[in-house]
Amino acid sequence: MELKPGLRLKSAVCDTEVVVVRPAPGDVALECGGQPMVAATAAKPEGLALSPDHSGGTQMGKRYADDALGLEVLCVKPGAGSLSVGGEVLGLKDAKKLPASD
Repeated sequence: MELKPGLRLKSAVCDTEVVVVRPAPGDVALECGGQPMVAATAAKPEGLALSPDHSGGTQMGKRYADDALGLEVLCVKPGAGSLSVGGEVLGLKDAKKLPASD
């Protein structure tokens, strides 16, 4: 699936919903709970289950990124599945450090 900024996706196996902040170039298979994510307006496929290896959960308002791919997404609805690309779990993006004021 070609990701574009602002694209809203939802998990096929849990309540997680994300918005693409910075897409990776080309086609990327963004997954949640070990299953491919679907468009927010699409119906969830039936018969899919949450993978125990990808059940770390997501947190609302947090950004998840893969710096090697250049992908960044924002979680707008939390869920039980963890985000991944090609089976590799996306890491939680750290907040930028602010300069110290004296």
